[in-house]
Amino acid sequence: MFNRSLCKTLAFVLLAAASLSVRADWYLDGESSRLSFISTKNANISEVQRFLVLHGKVDPKGLAQVEIEMESVNSGIPLRDERMRKDLFDIKNFPEALISAQIDLRPINDLAPGAQLELRLPVTVNLRGKQHEYNAELLATRLDDRRFQVVTLEPLVINAADFDLAAGLDGLRNVAGLSAISLSVPVSAVLIFTAR
Repeated sequence: MFNRSLCKTLAFVLLAAASLSVRADWYLDGESSRLSFISTKNANISEVQRFLVLHGKVDPKGLAQVEIEMESVNSGIPLRDERMRKDLFDIKNFPEALISAQIDLRPINDLAPGAQLELRLPVTVNLRGKQHEYNAELLATRLDDRRFQVVTLEPLVINAADFDLAAGLDGLRNVAGLSAISLSVPVSAVLIFTAR
């Protein structure tokens, strides 16, 4: 009698938890997530830089959005960061960038903790008032009942000219006395989402 009652209770709790994760919003854990990009100057010198402040969520219908605070760009060189904020990203007029995608959550919700799923889907980047779509290869990993991780299997290679960044890069090149700064910018992400 006790065992049957306990089994019913456990089954109810597990079903409730499963239905909660299906209906819940998944919020980005900004402290555990990372969005980085590689800039290349003078043809053969590449440097990894990142954005420190990210926000985002995935709603119950699978609409995923990650907002990037452009002011949080971090190259490790404060003067260069300030020039990028002002002359490249124009954060006064364009303080945020947005990455969005539509995800089918059912296969992810069905994953057991530790299991992984490759995703190929279009991702839209909205930066400086311009919008461009990319085909992304991602890997989703179910970490536990309330968390999953999405990482880029391949970097998204963004062309700065698509977002009117070419003139800003040219200005940075002149100020820094460089011969060239590449317009092709590989972007990689490690994103952790938690159900609430």
